[in-house]
Amino acid sequence: MTSNASLFFAAVNIGCADPAGLADFWGKVLGRPVSPGVTAPDVVTVGTTDPGARPQMVFHPAPEAERIVGGFVPTLLTEDHDEETRRLTGLGAKLVNEAYLPPIRLTVFADPEGNRFQLATQQSE
Repeated sequence: MTSNASLFFAAVNIGCADPAGLADFWGKVLGRPVSPGVTAPDVVTVGTTDPGARPQMVFHPAPEAERIVGGFVPTLLTEDHDEETRRLTGLGAKLVNEAYLPPIRLTVFADPEGNRFQLATQQSE
C-alpha cells in the first residue's frame, strides 16, 4: 500500500439555510476573509485558494432535509481555552458540552445553525 502525502482538504462544503450569515460567523471565528463564491451568487466562501490557507470553507444553500447536524465535527486548537470560549460565544456560538480528557480540554459548541464544532487545548497534567 502506498501513501499519497500530497492529499489535503482543498475545501469543506457546508449546506445551510443562510450561507452569508454562517460564512460571516466562521470568517470571524477563523480570522479569514469572506467572499462570494465562484459558482453561484448565493454561495459564499471563507478563506482563499492559497494552498497554505486551506481548507477553504464553501457555504451553499441546502434544504433542511439535506442539512445534517453533527455529521462532520471540526476541531479548532487553541492555547487559551477560556479566552477563545468567550470569543466564540460572543460571536454567537452556543456551548454544548465541556470535558477534560487528560491531557486534552475539550469544549463542544454549536454554530448559529446548530452545526457542532470543538475547541481543544493540550493541558499539562
